[in-house]
Amino acid sequence: MLESLIFSLVVGASVGLAAGYLGSIMVLEKMALVGDAMSHVALPGLALGVLLGFNPLFGGFLFLFVSAILIWHVSRVTKLSFETLVGAAFTLALAIGILLFRNLDALEAALFGDIAQVTIVSAGIAVAVSIVVILLTRLIYKNIVIGLISEELAMSKGVSIAKTNLLYLLLVSVTVAIGIQITGTLLVGFLVVTPAAAARIVSGNMSRYLVLSAIFGLVSAVSGILLSGYFSVLPGPLVVISGVAIFIIVLIIRWRKKLES
Repeated sequence: MLESLIFSLVVGASVGLAAGYLGSIMVLEKMALVGDAMSHVALPGLALGVLLGFNPLFGGFLFLFVSAILIWHVSRVTKLSFETLVGAAFTLALAIGILLFRNLDALEAALFGDIAQVTIVSAGIAVAVSIVVILLTRLIYKNIVIGLISEELAMSKGVSIAKTNLLYLLLVSVTVAIGIQITGTLLVGFLVVTPAAAARIVSGNMSRYLVLSAIFGLVSAVSGILLSGYFSVLPGPLVVISGVAIFIIVLIIRWRKKLES
């Protein structure tokens, strides 16, 4: 149990950092619901993994990866927003996933996470993937910000908004996939949204915002996993409660500063 907890802390810290950093873009682009909804798309893949006897996380990642490409392509063709398409996809995926799961214990673990399933291999993969996600996010950050200011300006500087959006969706998919084992499909979207939202409240500049988003994500994940180990309950809900506690504390600090000024 202690070994699983240590591996879970490694995964949680890695995912928390990557999700918080990546989520800072989502909050800037006002796409918070996209990160939350994307996590549910993995459920049918997890179910197929359980039914057919292969690694459920691989199935979840495959579904997320293919869905991200399809959503990006349909968005380009129809000009519908990512929020609209992801919203439609997540409800369908959630329904199919629940129908495919025959084992209620497996469904519970898929929805809320299970640290007992975390191994040294999955911990190593989480660390490696998180590093790549943070580096690639840092690489496209400037292009995304330019696109937010003006698409015409981005095009004049040779920035391909379509390719940048595709890479961003794929990064979200990868981050969600490795976070599922800790918080489950139902709650992993929280790590991409709430830490960045809390950081946004107390950040006066972009650099501070990026750093705090990653730190709040890490603290939310690690504290939630430690609490889940102590109380012997599923980690997902406690990760969320830890993150919301950070958000409330930050909100109170901001409110007090406003009163003092």
